[in-house]
Amino acid sequence: MRDMAKKANLERQAAIKHDTDKLVKLAAELKDYVDESNENILSMNVLKKAEEIERLAHSVKDKMKGPN
Repeated sequence: MRDMAKKANLERQAAIKHDTDKLVKLAAELKDYVDESNENILSMNVLKKAEEIERLAHSVKDKMKGPN
């Protein structure tokens, strides 16, 4: 039982690391999109990227809380 819990925690930690690495990449892409826009135009790419970051951030937060 303890081994299963330890394995689950290791898998959860690996998933969190993977997701946070992806968050960093997405944030950099969002910054690039914003840098290319101006005060009058925000592309749909900016909105889509921000929504993707939001979903992934919520997922990371839920994983950090651990199993319910």
